[in-house]
Amino acid sequence: MLRELHTQDISDVTDIYNHYIENTTHTFAEQKVTPDYLLQQIEASRQKNLPWLVCENAGQIIGYAYAGPWKPRSAYRHTVESSIYLSPEHQGHGVGSELYSELIQRLREQTDSHLILAGITLPNEASVRLHQRLGFEKTAHFKEIGYKFGQWLDVGYWTLTLPRPV
Repeated sequence: MLRELHTQDISDVTDIYNHYIENTTHTFAEQKVTPDYLLQQIEASRQKNLPWLVCENAGQIIGYAYAGPWKPRSAYRHTVESSIYLSPEHQGHGVGSELYSELIQRLREQTDSHLILAGITLPNEASVRLHQRLGFEKTAHFKEIGYKFGQWLDVGYWTLTLPRPV
């Protein structure tokens, strides 16, 4: 079931994100986060009418996707940055495509977003394939921009335009 995130989902969402912090380079966060930290991020997005969605299966949150403001300057107000995280055991089963498609649809229908921006630590073929399958195109590549787990890491940016009059 895909739905808006509720306060009671925060613990599961925190656990999913902390897995990525501790075990992958998919996020450049290096310290585990707390539920209070994520609540602040959620509130910042919701103040801009931007969605946080979860996928629930048998009462457990197995993934989440959200959009947040990209930069604070007013000229960027129609650009959002999106992210998606799935529990490791639910990757590769189509959950990510469904969840991300719903996020894109809500951004298209319920916000004044014009451009969705997604940063991907490289290499990450699964994330690249997901974004390209959903219509994103690569627009930037920063070499050795981050350092985690003893290695320099590249980040690519993929974008999806949501055409609409301003």
